[in-house]
Amino acid sequence: MELYSGFDSNYRYILVAAQRARQLQSGATPLVVTSSTKPCRIAEQEVQADKVKWELKPIPVVAPVTESGAA
Repeated sequence: MELYSGFDSNYRYILVAAQRARQLQSGATPLVVTSSTKPCRIAEQEVQADKVKWELKPIPVVAPVTESGAA
């Protein structure tokens, strides 16, 4: 399976397109000119046209909890 350009995995591509499709279903204006009326298809075209911006947020590092006061 071919990796979509600009994505580290095809799974992330699907997540980005799905989130954009939800925005379109909620009334967002399409960012590309298309004859399609389906939000999923429009979102796919927007992602392929590099109109949808996304970024990975770093995962915060949590210090391990240690027991204190043990005698």
